[in-house]
Amino acid sequence: MEQQRKIVVVGAGLTGLTCAAHLRHKGQDVVVLEAAERIGGLMQTEEIDGFIMEQGPSTGTIKYPEVAELFDMLGDDCALEVAQRSAKCRLIWKDGRFRALPSGLWSAITTPLFTLKDKFRILGEPWRKKGTDPNESVGSLAERRLGRSFVDYAVDPFLSGVYAGDPYKLPTRLALPKLYALEQHYGSFIKGSIALAKQPKTARDKRATKDVFSTCGGFRNLVSALGRVIGEDRIITSCKELRIEPLGDKWKLVWGENTIIAEQVITTCPAYALPELLEFLPKELLNDLSNLYYAPVIEIGVGMRNTGRVHWNAFGGLVPSKERQNVLGILMPSACFEGRSPKEGANYAFFIGGARHPEYLNKTDEELTELVNKSLHTMLGYPEGTRADVIRIYRHSHAIPQYMPETDARLHAIDVIEQAHPGLHIIGNLKDGIGMGDRIKQAVDMADRISSI
Repeated sequence: MEQQRKIVVVGAGLTGLTCAAHLRHKGQDVVVLEAAERIGGLMQTEEIDGFIMEQGPSTGTIKYPEVAELFDMLGDDCALEVAQRSAKCRLIWKDGRFRALPSGLWSAITTPLFTLKDKFRILGEPWRKKGTDPNESVGSLAERRLGRSFVDYAVDPFLSGVYAGDPYKLPTRLALPKLYALEQHYGSFIKGSIALAKQPKTARDKRATKDVFSTCGGFRNLVSALGRVIGEDRIITSCKELRIEPLGDKWKLVWGENTIIAEQVITTCPAYALPELLEFLPKELLNDLSNLYYAPVIEIGVGMRNTGRVHWNAFGGLVPSKERQNVLGILMPSACFEGRSPKEGANYAFFIGGARHPEYLNKTDEELTELVNKSLHTMLGYPEGTRADVIRIYRHSHAIPQYMPETDARLHAIDVIEQAHPGLHIIGNLKDGIGMGDRIKQAVDMADRISSI
């Protein structure tokens, strides 16, 4: 069966759904093709015995106005939920216990996380020379400007929480471009932050609050709401072995016995899926296009029906690699959002594996369950022998993109392909950031761009 469409979006993860929903909101003719049997990508929510557990992203940040505007568009169909004040408390594991990351001058002075030498060293940060290596890693940059203890107990766990990666392997320019710009444009993190804070902001700019958010009832409701905006009749799942081919000034999309002829095609697929999708491209370009490593991560939802005397009021705890634990971090959704667990209980999300320990993906469910139950005592303070009431294990072999030096070749390949093939647009987590805010902004920008053609 052959259809004619103006726009086809390939991939029904957050990027694809947001882009398609904005296109529909603007009155565009668009259809979404998804290889899986359901939409949402890794963004799935499971509810078990009163516990709401995310299988993929647990939270996002309102880092761009586009995030707030997305929920304006969805209206009452999907309620934005900003994390409670407890989410402002971030914990770092050191010497056998979680300790609060400093949030003010006094706590910065008294914290045991950083050495006294580095606490004094930070006073001289505004006067240090800026780096000249465009591929300087996040770890190297932070160590040079702030000191090694800041890398070990702030930067390293932060990178583990965001990228599940190694700070000495991720170039700052690619992984944290805003941080890189602070040094390059202002000569200092501190001076740059002060200068940015003084810049006038429009009412729209102020909508970027950097607050942590979810949606009431979990991200399944965001996926469903975006699907309703697009329309059930415009979403086609189970599009196995999809191929895209140029057809004059249009595009031919084929899977099984189905064909769509489209004027514009937007791919939002992960990098590793593009060689099969775009077989018509030269091998050299496909190699550069797909040169992205995705760190494997195991996310484990943990439910406790009654916490007894154990109460954690924090966003979660991150574990520096120096501490040599089996856990990257533990998020605490029920301390941040309403209704994530029974009233007397708690909901945790354990993260294991990452770029440093991809072999953990091979651990059995029994081994992971034992690891969690042991950590309830050793890390969260539950009585020895305590066992979780509910455990759900979600394995992701391709979880988090690692923006390493080969990113430049990938971005160049995308530019070459799009210039040579008008009407083909390549977006997704292979560029422009990996957070939910990044995905939403990129999708909205693409929808605006397509609508203006």
